[in-house]
Amino acid sequence: MTSQAQDSLVRQTRNRTLRRFASRNGLQLGIVGVLALLWLFFLILAPRTFGQPNIYAAFMQSVPFFGIVALPLTMLVIGRDMDLSFPAIMAISVTAFVLVYQQTGNPVLGMIACLIVGFLVGVLNGLIVVYIGLPSLIATIGTQFFWRGMVQVITNGRSFPLSDLRGTLFRDVLVGRLFNYVPMQMIWMIVAAVVVWVLLNRHRFGAQVYLIGDNENSARLMGINVDRTRILMFALVGLFSAFAGLLTAVDISNFFTNLGEGYLLIGLAAVFLGGTSVFGGVGTIFGTFVGCFIIASIQPAVVAVGWSGFTTQVIYGFIIVLSVAMHTVLRKRIRI
Repeated sequence: MTSQAQDSLVRQTRNRTLRRFASRNGLQLGIVGVLALLWLFFLILAPRTFGQPNIYAAFMQSVPFFGIVALPLTMLVIGRDMDLSFPAIMAISVTAFVLVYQQTGNPVLGMIACLIVGFLVGVLNGLIVVYIGLPSLIATIGTQFFWRGMVQVITNGRSFPLSDLRGTLFRDVLVGRLFNYVPMQMIWMIVAAVVVWVLLNRHRFGAQVYLIGDNENSARLMGINVDRTRILMFALVGLFSAFAGLLTAVDISNFFTNLGEGYLLIGLAAVFLGGTSVFGGVGTIFGTFVGCFIIASIQPAVVAVGWSGFTTQVIYGFIIVLSVAMHTVLRKRIRI
């Protein structure tokens, strides 16, 4: 074989490898590109804001509070379900933490109670959807109001200070600073992303989730326990919601009964912006992870360029509608 033929073979192999990589990772690469271009655009418009290292530390501090929930929510949406009750799960779970902590003075026991309550509430959501047969959207709207109301009843609408946790190892592990810069909640979000990614991409549970989202009837015919898988997905959302709620309360050193209320819209926007289809069967954890940072960058950018802060709500809503519309168009083209 001549040197020219060898060079041609190498180029063809390299091109095939690049095309294969692009086809498999095109969505993720596109989302990273959007994030890079968006931050470059914001850096040009507001250099005093986006040129400061502190704003990126602020992103790492605030993003995990909704990002940790968005990760298992991505899995749930891939499985063609939805959970709109996760803000209320955050609140009712942290209520359990507060009650146990006040009685025992032990924050670790409080955290265990918090995680158990979140997991059980998630299981209850799954049972309602699977065995009663309610659409997950309707069921979780109902449970959102129910658990939010329970928080108000249990606490009588009062807030509870958690300032005595400051300076403790418990708080440092959850929301302290690594190397005096990286917030620990960012480390926890990375851990959560790895766990959910492994479940979705390196475990048969993830394969079952994708199959259910693509075609539930086919999944049943293949012998997959669809009901159990769906319930477990709801349980994971509940568990991660409880942990995210605890991080939020410990970080601000206070528990308010409206904990989590501001995270519903931005959590959903991050999931859909990350490429997850509301119709199920399509989505990536990496996409949602990057989508969280895109969503988080919008509000400070809007304020920095002098627009009204209310504009962010318009942008979030536009992102959700546009993402769903794009997936609708793609589905129609595939069918044609």
